[in-house]
Amino acid sequence: MIQTLQAKDITIAEIQAYFGLQQTAEPNFFPEWQENLPTITEVEQQILNRVKSNYFNLVNSGSGSEEAVKMVVLSFLLDLAGFYQSPFSIKTEISIEIQAEDEGVIVRGKIDVLVIKQQFWVLVIECKSTKFDVMEALPQALVYMLNSPNTEKPIFGFLVNGREFVFVKVIQGKIPKYSRSYALSIERENELEQVLSVLKNIGQIMINQKI
Repeated sequence: MIQTLQAKDITIAEIQAYFGLQQTAEPNFFPEWQENLPTITEVEQQILNRVKSNYFNLVNSGSGSEEAVKMVVLSFLLDLAGFYQSPFSIKTEISIEIQAEDEGVIVRGKIDVLVIKQQFWVLVIECKSTKFDVMEALPQALVYMLNSPNTEKPIFGFLVNGREFVFVKVIQGKIPKYSRSYALSIERENELEQVLSVLKNIGQIMINQKI
């Protein structure tokens, strides 16, 4: 009997069991988020400073829902990294509903999925509560990335909840492996700049691989 698993409910342990996926700590497996990163131009830095200012204004005013933060932060990052321009194209996938219980109250949210050329998956957590950590999207991201038709190329993921950002890399092969960055935060100095540099780096890798 074929068992059907829902992406929104799957766990990392189940992914490892059903797909044979292994998390690797090999130092050379995922250098793209730390090494040889493109520099940030003066103009880009000015825009990032404005993005940070807008973010803190939203948070301090109490109007910073995750959806609003996504609009203020993520859209600028993807634009600066060039993902709205040729040869890239962004496809919006169906949202995944998520929920958790917080002090007896059911908190609901969703994960929006954006796909760039079947090689770069962007999962955006939207919720008015901070209950959902950015890592909430990791199992779903791994499922999508493992099912990418680009089996010959590394697949990248980008998890976003408005405040934090995590990069993921999957290489399928005979034994599929993955690694991830630690959570970079807009609230820590120079980390939003690193996020943009990594996005630019991934975009250039995709171009070099003739996406």
